[in-house]
Amino acid sequence: MKKRILAMLLAGAMVFSLAACGSGNDSGSDSGSGDDGGSSGGEMNIAMVTDSGDITDQSFNQTTYESSKAWAEENGVEFNYYKPESDSDEARTASIDQAIANGANVVVLPGYLFAASVIEASELYPDVKFVALDMGAGDILEKGVGEGYTFNPDDYDVTEYYNTDNVYCATYQEELSGYMAGYAAVKMGYKHLGFLGGMAVPAVVRFGYGYVQGADEAAKELGITDEVSVEYVYGGQFYGDADITAYMDTWYNSNGVEVVFACGGGIYTSAAEAAAKTGGKVIGVDSDQAPIIDTYGEGLTITSAMKGLAVTVDTVLTEIAAGNWDNYVGKIDSLGLVSETPEENFVQLPIESTQWDDGFTEDDYRELVAALYNGDITVSNDTAEMPATDITVTDYGSIK
Repeated sequence: MKKRILAMLLAGAMVFSLAACGSGNDSGSDSGSGDDGGSSGGEMNIAMVTDSGDITDQSFNQTTYESSKAWAEENGVEFNYYKPESDSDEARTASIDQAIANGANVVVLPGYLFAASVIEASELYPDVKFVALDMGAGDILEKGVGEGYTFNPDDYDVTEYYNTDNVYCATYQEELSGYMAGYAAVKMGYKHLGFLGGMAVPAVVRFGYGYVQGADEAAKELGITDEVSVEYVYGGQFYGDADITAYMDTWYNSNGVEVVFACGGGIYTSAAEAAAKTGGKVIGVDSDQAPIIDTYGEGLTITSAMKGLAVTVDTVLTEIAAGNWDNYVGKIDSLGLVSETPEENFVQLPIESTQWDDGFTEDDYRELVAALYNGDITVSNDTAEMPATDITVTDYGSIK
């Protein structure tokens, strides 16, 4: 019943604008007899392609892989995943080519990095259904328009740049879960916060600016705006390394940062390594990252700002199997809050692993979500400039 309710909610969600060849590809499969594939009338054969990471990244790729694989196993449908040979548009498109050559007719693509591939593959394979997660109009237009793109999607008709007849795109209102995380951190008693983003792409910026807004609001409610501050920086990449770890060491050791929101694929490794040395804390992103971040130190993760990747995959695949692809295809949905109940939303904090305390209890969280859902609290999704705040925010730009 819950899946059916979520499917109905997603179908009605707000619409805001959606391996290289040979043995070099890593791939896996789980096969079975498929049900009707929806409007194409054939059996479903699902493929998932990783972006610049892999299926063990404890983030976007792993969540998408695990949810796609679980759905395929439950429904007796063939499933394979593909890992491109390199981090390039050409390699990602080559993996899509290989997946389709191997029989895939539903291809799940996690992340904005697939924009160029969607533009090309959607035209080349009109009978294949493409499910593009975390890909918005701006991502498609940046690749489709190329040089001269104004970075304002409203200046263009995005439907002119890809085949809308076989693509569904879902973006997420990251600013909401970022807000929840920043609000929670200050309510829990942390006053010197940090934000370590991967690259300054729209999704990461929305997380970061939401985080700042949430911290600011919590500080206002507590009457401590003069005591709360946020250090803000991008790593310039979606993975941690020695240079970024050293930067985090300085934050935790010299600058007195207490908790860092590590937002961007595997970049959490640098924050976790530095925090583990000093007793600092970390906030995860995309999925509940406590299981992996806490391997660096017990109790390191105070919460995670999550996206509902798993429920999106589960819902859309279920709807395709039921013949309801027409309810999704051609849309670019912006998924956020669909209920006062946190667990039913596409952006949320993890109930089980968040370190609730007297300052911010689970009940407080549920009240916060209800206030956001009912419009009592509004969060800006503007990525043009840092939000105005009463707390002090220091923006360092990018480490690299």
